[in-house]
Amino acid sequence: MELNARIPDGPLEQKWENYKKNAKLVNPANRKKLDVIVVGTGLAGASVAASLGEMGYNIKSFCFQDSPRRAHSVAAQGGVNAAKNYKNDGDSVYRMFVDTIKGGDFRAREANVYRMAECSLNLIDQAVAQGVPFGREYGGYLNNRSFGGVQVSRTFYARGQTGQQLLLGSYQALMRQVDKGSVKLFARHEMLDLVLIDGKARGIIARNLDTGEIERHAAHAVVLATGGYGKIYYLSTLAMGCNGSAIWRAHKKGALMASPSWIQIHPTSLPQSGDYQSKLTLMSESLRNDGRIWVPKKENEERPPNTIPEEERDYYLERRYPSFGNLAPRDISSRAAKERIDAGFGIGPLKNAVYLDFSKAIKEQGIEKIKEKYGNLFDMYLKITGYNAYEEPMMISPSAHFSMGGLWVDYELMSTIPGLFALGEANFADHGANRLGANSLLQASVDGYFIAPYTIANYLSTEIHTGKIDADNPAFAKAEEEVKAKLHQLAGIQGTKTVDYYHKTVGKILYDYCGLSRNKEGLEKAIKEIQLLRADFNQNVKIPADVDSINIELEKAGRVADYLEIGELMCYDALTRNESCGAHFREEYQTEEGEAMRNDEAYQFISAWGWNGLSQEPILHKEQLVFEFIKPTVRSYK
Repeated sequence: MELNARIPDGPLEQKWENYKKNAKLVNPANRKKLDVIVVGTGLAGASVAASLGEMGYNIKSFCFQDSPRRAHSVAAQGGVNAAKNYKNDGDSVYRMFVDTIKGGDFRAREANVYRMAECSLNLIDQAVAQGVPFGREYGGYLNNRSFGGVQVSRTFYARGQTGQQLLLGSYQALMRQVDKGSVKLFARHEMLDLVLIDGKARGIIARNLDTGEIERHAAHAVVLATGGYGKIYYLSTLAMGCNGSAIWRAHKKGALMASPSWIQIHPTSLPQSGDYQSKLTLMSESLRNDGRIWVPKKENEERPPNTIPEEERDYYLERRYPSFGNLAPRDISSRAAKERIDAGFGIGPLKNAVYLDFSKAIKEQGIEKIKEKYGNLFDMYLKITGYNAYEEPMMISPSAHFSMGGLWVDYELMSTIPGLFALGEANFADHGANRLGANSLLQASVDGYFIAPYTIANYLSTEIHTGKIDADNPAFAKAEEEVKAKLHQLAGIQGTKTVDYYHKTVGKILYDYCGLSRNKEGLEKAIKEIQLLRADFNQNVKIPADVDSINIELEKAGRVADYLEIGELMCYDALTRNESCGAHFREEYQTEEGEAMRNDEAYQFISAWGWNGLSQEPILHKEQLVFEFIKPTVRSYK
């Protein structure tokens, strides 16, 4: 398969304008004849549904939560980037583009990344108009802070709950359209399959999670804005409901999956405290602006942190990366923490954490200033751990977080299936091999508000004469029959092991062999272990209750069954990329100082994988990356 990214002609800074000038339009009268399904109601899903609804299209919006407001965008804390240069510290659209390309280890498309930086300027104005309460200076101007991987202040924030506030803005816009009747909302519905007619995405099969009923929903185009699959590791910063099933079901229908092994490990999570945990808590990366990260210089240190003198502390990020210090990018900071922990310098009851210390910032700025910037985060830390971070350092640890991989999409955010679009974390497009902090909320928002409304309209302009899509089409009947058969097959196994057992087990396999670091031997072992685990799952999983009613265990089983396939593809992807780049750190490919060793000559491409059946090697397609405007360099933060 030849991958065509459909990047517009012209200079970098004119590509998006050129696209918009030449994009086909649908007149308002014809929009009423066209239906679009949007799966997911986070920032990307809510914003695109609201935008398309405002334009006059008929929208069906789906989420498995009981309210769109519970989409996982609500959990993002630290901020959203925009190259406004309010601090007058040298920021610009081009500098943000360079930071993002470099942060992703030169494994992203130039045109997509520049567009995201360009659209960032409009997003802040849009959010302020929606009432998002961004932090402000004393005089009323919007404030900024820094995030990892940059040397300017471009991150707009609402204390430590930026995702929640941005989501409330998009939620209001969505519910306005629901009230107008242009958007029909289906909460407590889970997409179980994608329906194709003549090779085009024409609808979905969904399950009503309150009744167990299987439903058909038809449309002229389908948008997946369902987030990432980082919960595959079981212990992660993501909510238990987060999953990769929607994009995986689309993958098995022909949509290529790009760069699945690029999973970000976040450096500032609360450490695991026991086997009883089902998730880990994220502490915002914004804390690294004022907090200093260190471990004791003595192995297996037992003294309380405040009694350890300065000369016996190793501020290892400041030591190893003096130019960026505690604001080194997430992949580098996470690996550095793991290295110190594995070397015996970890702290806490399980010796699995490092310190994040605010004593210097409190002394210099005063406790009230720190409360103003991070108060809710400190309160959350106290509630969860029982420790007061104003009086002693926080304990933090790396944890699985964001998936840079996802469905392959072109410049229009359309997958290899015509009419199937993927937005936000559901696609691979903007972050390369490592996402810079505060670019997640940005990508989700600009995809939904500013990009997809143009590109989806361009596609729908050719669908005006198609007529209503009929859910009685045999393709829907076939897909529904296959979904029901799969559900009954799962429920009929009646083994002895819980779904959570399999989720925990595959998560541990991936963390050990396809996590912060990887090697050939471990990845080959992981593939075999996942295949054996999947066979055991299909014989021994236990799902109580029946198919035709509320059944949370059945929901989980379907998602874990997908994880057992996604995990195998992750390992294949990591195994075939004989280099280290961003979140993908192959132990065989590192410098003498232990830094990632990229191989541009052989691996300057996006890996886009095709489904080839269970336990069969997937099919690799390559999208070669061409850098016309920025030359790939050795990624250094020293």
